Amino acid sequence: MPFLHHLTGFIAHYGYFAVFFLVALESAGVPMPGETALVSAAVFAATGSLNIVLVVLCAAAAAILGDNCGYWVGREFGFPLVYRYGRYIRVDEGRLKVAQYLFQRHGGKIVFFGRFVAVLRAFAAFLAGVNHLAWPRFLLFNALGGVIWATIFGAGGYALGHAFEHYARPVGIAALIAAAIGAVLASRFIAHHEESIRAEAEAAIPGPLVAPKRR
Repeated sequence: MPFLHHLTGFIAHYGYFAVFFLVALESAGVPMPGETALVSAAVFAATGSLNIVLVVLCAAAAAILGDNCGYWVGREFGFPLVYRYGRYIRVDEGRLKVAQYLFQRHGGKIVFFGRFVAVLRAFAAFLAGVNHLAWPRFLLFNALGGVIWATIFGAGGYALGHAFEHYARPVGIAALIAAAIGAVLASRFIAHHEESIRAEAEAAIPGPLVAPKRR
């Protein structure tokens, strides 16, 4: 494929910088082939062109840094925009409070497992910022997810070479399907129990919602 040819050429020319650049941008919310770049760099490492330990460290550091950038953007700009214009997409203050409440309860899991799902990998950090997930908690699950993800896919690419891409792709698709099904089931559950969940959210976050403070 021409795309993969250009990607491997980019990685062959720029090495660790290419891995860091692509993974960081994808983690920050920019559609980029970060995972493919990691696997490709690991394949290069298996041939002796790169050091696999440095590849994994670059990918993990880029994932953590990129996610923190996405989190900051969501925290500083996402919440005020949704709070002000959410009514146009049927997101009133009550529903926004429910989303924040649910994210505060399960946000760590979303951040961690989102690292392994293609779509969530690019947006989980941003959503964590929008829903004001506490930064220390976000950083913990973000770092764990980034390190484990980089280690698994880096080691897989290094050990199995290009064959690993054939295994990683269907696993990623299956994870995406599972996430989509989970989102549908969650939305239906919330719809059927909206009043009680709103009451729980109000008890947990009493009073009017306020935009996160800039730090």
